[in-house]
Amino acid sequence: METDLQNIVILTGAGISAESGIDTFRAEGGLWEQHRIEDVATPEGFARNPDLVLNFYDMRRAAVQEKLPNPAHEALAQLNHAWSNKPNHNLLIVTQNVDDLHERAGAAHVHHMHGELLSALCCACEHRTRWTGTMIERPSCPNCGEQALRPDVVWFGEMPYDMERIYAALRNADLFVSIGTSGAVYPAAGFVRDAKELGVPTIELNLERSEGSRWFDETRIGPASKLVPQWVQELLSP
Repeated sequence: METDLQNIVILTGAGISAESGIDTFRAEGGLWEQHRIEDVATPEGFARNPDLVLNFYDMRRAAVQEKLPNPAHEALAQLNHAWSNKPNHNLLIVTQNVDDLHERAGAAHVHHMHGELLSALCCACEHRTRWTGTMIERPSCPNCGEQALRPDVVWFGEMPYDMERIYAALRNADLFVSIGTSGAVYPAAGFVRDAKELGVPTIELNLERSEGSRWFDETRIGPASKLVPQWVQELLSP
């Protein structure tokens, strides 16, 4: 593997957490199949039926806390730790996932572009706070006291968080890696083309070819729990 890599941007999607038992959008029999996205993952759906939305995310939040990181999360945490000990080396994990499995595996530099299930956002004062319980009973915001909490997740029609940070990291990257993503959800699906235009080498690790596979320099097919540890080992080998 290249030994002159310094700056790496890694995008992770639902595929990396699926092996931990977290449903993807398309999982048969999962929570997403039981509800229309328009009803539970849009601002309009929340305004129309807040009880449905809050109950849906309360269930997801409880389910996520029962799951454990898998070898793919652990391998990226290992890489994160190794990279942080190298002078002038930077690694950013950009995840589309709203679970906290990267952090629980030990990764420190994680950007949740679609928000986090274990965070609450106050619609009144925009304060964010870690949240592990339920919201269905309309608890008060610990900052302003208003009963205006919502899940701190990015719904369809809303802007992903801190996109400029991601694009800045891509501009300085020596390698862009996509793991477990469908290549169907923008703007994340466009990162590989942005990297390509910048001359950044790209690699895809996925259970199957994504919709954007043709843009990658290299694609490896297989479960993340096997591919990611293998790739990290290659990267860290002398």
